[in-house]
Amino acid sequence: MLRLQEITVIYPDKTLAVEKVSFTLNEGESIALLGENGAGKTTLLLAIVGILELADGTVEIDNLQLGKKTINEIRKRIALVFQNPDDQLFMPYIYDDIAFGCRNAGLPEHAVKIRVQETLDQLSIRHLENRSSLKLSGGEKRMAAIATVLAMNPSVLLFDEPTAFLDPKAKRSLAKTLKQLPFPKIIATHDIAFVKEVCDRVIVLKNGRIITDGSVSLLDDTELLRSFGL
Repeated sequence: MLRLQEITVIYPDKTLAVEKVSFTLNEGESIALLGENGAGKTTLLLAIVGILELADGTVEIDNLQLGKKTINEIRKRIALVFQNPDDQLFMPYIYDDIAFGCRNAGLPEHAVKIRVQETLDQLSIRHLENRSSLKLSGGEKRMAAIATVLAMNPSVLLFDEPTAFLDPKAKRSLAKTLKQLPFPKIIATHDIAFVKEVCDRVIVLKNGRIITDGSVSLLDDTELLRSFGL
């Protein structure tokens, strides 16, 4: 279980990016994080994994609180898939991209191989293991990027605009994959149709604060969406 309590993030230029955000992500839950550009969605995800420093508040997963001494363990448990897959794919072959985190964690090579192969099979992308990310489609890159974090056996998955750069077919494939993954998820996106298919709860941010937290059925109210700037 992931719990955020009164999260506040202030940029170095004194901009208040996220203010007093509190919610709990429960087991098996998929939360859509919605809001206009600049609402604080990406900032919040980066703060959860400790890439951005908290000005106030706490992040806690499985009774472990984010801090300087726990940040490495937190990042093993909470995995972030960036908006641009190229930020996570930088090795000569996809196999090595997926193996990177495991190797960096000190796993022996035979254990790394098992993790990589299990992850490739879980996402049905074994055919990509000996290919370069430079030769992949947008959908293939997205699946490979997800594989790089799944190989670390996280407890929670965070996604920043996962449908960016994807054509309709690739979006459908991604939606099917995410629905099959057993992990609790937070998905920051503008893609309302994708949210309706994948998520069961919606949190809307505006100016860094939560203005709505409820069922995905909220998205059926067009006037309400307009009032949120969506």
